[in-house]
Amino acid sequence: MTRINSKAPVTTAPPEAQAAALAHRAERIVTDVDGCRVVWRRFGEGQPVVLLHGGHGSWLHWVRNIEVLAAHRAVWAPDMPGFGESDDIASDLSVMTGTLVKGIRQLPGCDGAVSLAGFSFGGLVAANVAASLGTASRLALLGSGGHGGIRRQQRALLDWRQARDAEALAGAMRYNLEAFMIADAAKVDAMAMYAHTESCRLTRFRSKNISRSGDLRDALDRFGGEVLLAWGEHDVTADPVPAIAAMTQGNPRREGRVITNAGHWVQYEAHAPVNALLDGWLPK
Repeated sequence: MTRINSKAPVTTAPPEAQAAALAHRAERIVTDVDGCRVVWRRFGEGQPVVLLHGGHGSWLHWVRNIEVLAAHRAVWAPDMPGFGESDDIASDLSVMTGTLVKGIRQLPGCDGAVSLAGFSFGGLVAANVAASLGTASRLALLGSGGHGGIRRQQRALLDWRQARDAEALAGAMRYNLEAFMIADAAKVDAMAMYAHTESCRLTRFRSKNISRSGDLRDALDRFGGEVLLAWGEHDVTADPVPAIAAMTQGNPRREGRVITNAGHWVQYEAHAPVNALLDGWLPK
């Protein structure tokens, strides 16, 4: 297990313009699985990697990572079913897994080896997709749910749906980001606020109980391939060192990383070292 320093400059930009410009550079593809339409965005060319966001998320969970990863490969960033622009499904892990597996098989260039990366709830989903897809090559999990181990959350989240006006909504979103997602309050910038707020507003899938299950290791065993597991050292959803030990169990095909100075949304708060890690580990 290696510790990676995450102290790096953070670049900020007007969030709506940044997100719109990034989306404009994507090829937007909609798959249809049993009547459920899933919206995918593709960036770049080459070996495909699918990025699966977390609960109360959307493709914007990867807003600080897409450009770096797409420089050397084809990046597919969907809104998973029940999130963002995609259609609803039952809040069931097997239904989510099956819908995504069938959707990936419809994507151009994804008929061969495919790598996956998942964040939080999306980590548990990615592990199950990798176990079911049959062509998954590598699997990177960031702050993954499903480990079933210790959680370190100290502050209850605010119900942002009760906000009376825009100011109250912004206050609730900032509080929740600081309590749950980002360890350094100074890194809760305009883009973090925008991405988190927009994603929360468009979330319908209920992922909390699924994420808190202990099903991740079973999915990793069924996958059997190369796995990278990384947690921010201050992630409130896990204690990284024992979580990594429990998920790797000395398996030489699984490796763990603790990203220093970072919380749960590790690929945002520590985007520079996480981008370097993923870019070096994922196929090109």
